[in-house]
Amino acid sequence: MSITRRDALRNLAFLAGAMACSTRAVEKPEQLHRALYWHASGNDIQCDLCPHACQLAKGQTGICRNRKNRNGELVALGYGLPCAVNVDPIEKKPLYHFLPGSRAYSFGIAGCNLRCKNCQNYTISQIGPHESGATYRSPQQIIDEARSAGAASIAYTYSEPSVWFEYMLDVAKLARKNGLKNVMVTSGYINPKPFEELAQCLDGAHVDCKGFDDSMYRKLNAGKLEPVLDTILLAKKKGVWVEMINLIVPEWSDDYATIRKMAVWIRENAGIDVPLHFSRFFPLYQLAQLYPTPTDVLVKAREIAREEKLRYVYIGNVPEIDSDTHCVQCNSLLIKRNGYKVTITGMKGSNCSKCGAKVPGVWKA
Repeated sequence: MSITRRDALRNLAFLAGAMACSTRAVEKPEQLHRALYWHASGNDIQCDLCPHACQLAKGQTGICRNRKNRNGELVALGYGLPCAVNVDPIEKKPLYHFLPGSRAYSFGIAGCNLRCKNCQNYTISQIGPHESGATYRSPQQIIDEARSAGAASIAYTYSEPSVWFEYMLDVAKLARKNGLKNVMVTSGYINPKPFEELAQCLDGAHVDCKGFDDSMYRKLNAGKLEPVLDTILLAKKKGVWVEMINLIVPEWSDDYATIRKMAVWIRENAGIDVPLHFSRFFPLYQLAQLYPTPTDVLVKAREIAREEKLRYVYIGNVPEIDSDTHCVQCNSLLIKRNGYKVTITGMKGSNCSKCGAKVPGVWKA
C-alpha cells in the first residue's frame, strides 16, 4: 500500500516520537488476544491466516510480527494497539468511487506479512506492534472516536490490516451495528477462508497489486502474485466494492507489456468497471537510490489500460494530472477532484445526471 511522500516523512517523525514514548506498549498476558486461523502441527503451530503458512515453535513470532506461539497457542500481539490514527478524506486511500468527499476514520497497527523493498510506510510496517509506542484502544473506543469525528467509514490502513485480523474483525462488526461502513486498504495477501469471514463486514477494499510478474513479486515484495488475484476475485464475488492500485516502480514494475497483461486480466476477470489507480513511486527505504516514476510512464500506463477497455483509470501522486471521473457513456464530468477537494458536479444519486447512465460504486452512506 502506498502513501504520499509527505505521509512517509510524517511516519518517520511519528516513529521517532513513538520510540521515545514513556507509555510504550509491552507484551502483557491480559492484552494477548487468542488468534484465529491456525492449527497444531506436531509440536509447533501452523498459522493459516496468509499464504506464508508460518510454522512456529513455542516463543516464535510469524513473518508479520503480529502472531506468536505462546505456550502452544497462537496469540495476536497487535490486538488493540493502533499506532497511527487519523481522520482522512476517503480519496486518500485512494477510493474514488466510494462515498466521494466523505471522511474515513483511519488507523493502522504495526507489522506486515510482506517485505517490500519499496515500502512507502516502512516505519510502521516493518516493526512489531510492541515496538510502536501504541497504547490500547478497545474496539468500542474506535467506534466512539469515529462517530465523534463525523466519519462515514472506518478504514483499516497504513500497514497491512490482514495481520491484525482479529481486531479488524471485531471493530468491523461493531461498525456495522453503528451505521459505519468498513474499507480495507490491503496487499490482498490473505487466505480465502479468513477473507470470506471478513468480507461479511466489508463494504470496500483498495487492493494493492504491486505488479503482474510473479518473479518480480518474490524479489521486490517477498510474496506471490496469485493469492492477491484470488483475493480480488473473492472480494468481487462477496459483493465488496473493489478498487485496485499499482505503484509503478522504475526498473521493477514499469514494463509496458506486463502492465498490459495486468489490464487484460482485470478486464477478463475482475471487470472493466473496477477502478485502477497508477501511482507514482518516490525513492525511499531500500530503493532510496532510485528516481521518482517519470510522469510519461504513468500516462502511458493509463493509455494502455484504456486501450484494454478499462473504464476508470486514474493517476495518483501527480497533482498536475487530473483525477476526475467522467461518464463513460456521454463523457460528462461527474466528479471533479483537486487534491483531496472533491466536487460532485454531474451525478444524481448513482447515475449520470445528463444521460442517466449507472455509475459503478458506493454512493450512499
